[in-house]
Amino acid sequence: MREGIHPEYTPVKFTCSCGNVIETRSTVGDKHIEICNKCHPFYTGKAKVIDTAGRIDRFKARYGTKASL
Repeated sequence: MREGIHPEYTPVKFTCSCGNVIETRSTVGDKHIEICNKCHPFYTGKAKVIDTAGRIDRFKARYGTKASL
């Protein structure tokens, strides 16, 4: 590899707003992030399906299971 053209790859800490600290290596310095896998609703199981204007009910009525022959 050529000398002097590659960025410095150093240990860094990513700190989430929930307090979780992720230690890894990166070319950027220490960063503050808003959301991580410890507090994201998808990973914590707190995700909610929001039915706006009855779209799920309309979908089920239109494409729901049909009686088998």
